[in-house]
Amino acid sequence: MTAETGRKDAALPGRAASDRPVYEDNRSFLVGLARAFAGALIFSLPMLMTMEMWWIGFTMTPWRLVLLLVLMIPLLIGLSVVSGFKANARLRDDVADAFVAIAVAVVMSAVILVIFKVLSADMPAREVIGKIALQSFPAAIGAMLARDQLGEKSSESLQRQSSMTYPQELFLMAVGALFLGLNVAPTEEMVLLSYMMDPWRELALLLLSLVLMHAFVYAVEFPGGSKPPGDVGFWSLFLRFTVVGYVIVLAICLYLLWTFGRTDGTGLAEILSATVVLGFPCAIGAAAARLIL
Repeated sequence: MTAETGRKDAALPGRAASDRPVYEDNRSFLVGLARAFAGALIFSLPMLMTMEMWWIGFTMTPWRLVLLLVLMIPLLIGLSVVSGFKANARLRDDVADAFVAIAVAVVMSAVILVIFKVLSADMPAREVIGKIALQSFPAAIGAMLARDQLGEKSSESLQRQSSMTYPQELFLMAVGALFLGLNVAPTEEMVLLSYMMDPWRELALLLLSLVLMHAFVYAVEFPGGSKPPGDVGFWSLFLRFTVVGYVIVLAICLYLLWTFGRTDGTGLAEILSATVVLGFPCAIGAAAARLIL
């Protein structure tokens, strides 16, 4: 073997070693992108097949839709920090992940709506944009959460979940409330149920929501559920997490009802009633956030 050949052979492992990380990074990115598309589809499929969402996307006041999309950006950035594609060292990486999730959500929503013939070439641009934009909100949440939900839990992911701060716990509860609330908030049933129920039933539903919220997280030991510190009493946990969490749930419900036009031309009593009714599934979503997100 000549010296030149030896030098060439010695160079081959070096090239393979330098090329391998690039290949692995590309493969990891493509796998993550595929999971993001799957997560976007799974999270948004009920809404993609809901007639009310099609109509609301067309009839919704433009500035309400714009506000929803603007709020989506900090929501996705927060999700990236708590449970995103990966643990990022810099905030700008979380921002980039948020916009990747939005891009995935827009593409997936457009493709599915075209296949269902909810979108067609003869529709005005405003209707097409409105329908896709509205569907991209839940789809982007699914895309952002897909890494932990559809992939194997990594040690860094488990560490992030076990070391969550109090504000991060409340933020995750808010996302859980959105996750279930978005599935039912646009439907007529929320308004219909609020008309059918009398005040005593609404009060009973409110109390049941609080009881189930507390039971889901602290009384029933679900895998992944929050484990309260041994020196913290029942009432402290109930007030700091369950009651505060339920207040956040009601605020989200009120915002969703307003966004979807369910509060327009409606009296205060009817709005409060619909908020309590929607608060039931949202409370379950908030309590089970660690399990479903």
